[in-house]
Amino acid sequence: MLISLPEALDWAEKNNAGLAAVNTPFFEGLLATIDVGERTGVPIILQFAQVHEGIVSIEDMGPAMVALAKRSPAPFVLHVDHGDDIDYIRTGLDIGFNSCMIDGSHHSYDDNVRITREVVELARERGVGVEGEIGVMTGNENGDPDQGVADETLYTDPEVAARFVKETGVTCLAASFGTVHGIYRKKPQLDYDLITTLRETTGVPIVMHGGSGLNPDEYQNCIRHGVRKINYYTYAAKAAYDAVKPLMDDENVILFSNLAVAARKGVDADVSAFVGVLADAGK
Repeated sequence: MLISLPEALDWAEKNNAGLAAVNTPFFEGLLATIDVGERTGVPIILQFAQVHEGIVSIEDMGPAMVALAKRSPAPFVLHVDHGDDIDYIRTGLDIGFNSCMIDGSHHSYDDNVRITREVVELARERGVGVEGEIGVMTGNENGDPDQGVADETLYTDPEVAARFVKETGVTCLAASFGTVHGIYRKKPQLDYDLITTLRETTGVPIVMHGGSGLNPDEYQNCIRHGVRKINYYTYAAKAAYDAVKPLMDDENVILFSNLAVAARKGVDADVSAFVGVLADAGK
């Protein structure tokens, strides 16, 4: 079943937990993440990022995400992740997604506000929550192994973030406080105090991007300081690859369907562990 982004964030706030926001641009990952949601019963955000158009189109994968989430008894949010422009977000909402993120962080502050406000107005007409972003994180959402490390000069300024939220009306805010997209090449130095300050000054839940690759204590400390949504893709996709790789050397395995089954199991185990860590933060 579908629940709204505000409903999911309320659940996370009441339980002092984090929401797993899993990008699912391949079918086995989508099925596995839904399996985890049905097994655990906790809200999960199913995401599709614009950068994943090179893997599959949202117009192809999106309807499957909508149909499978709606028929499930478990609670899911369908989120257009890292939309670069309002037209792409509109496409996702027309397909049936009920949440979205506009990423204007690489624009000037004024342009970011203008673009984000336009998306908030579109979303408000449809009763949809919006995630905005202020501050810059290195890397990308494609799992490129050639990633940099966090640059403290790009961390989110709490005063700027508070003004941004006030001027745009976003539901939650993605911020930079030490994570990077993709594979970590150096242990991240997370600024927990900055998370607390951002949560207090903005008044909205904080979103972590670059959520793959942290250890359980790091996830849970971020949640305890105010993070409520954690984006996740690279390590789930890597888990699918790792599960398939041994079969490639097995001369008795000749069908792609065998690889698909293994990939689904690999993602299931990885996402299940991730969801469990986020849900246990308040215990």
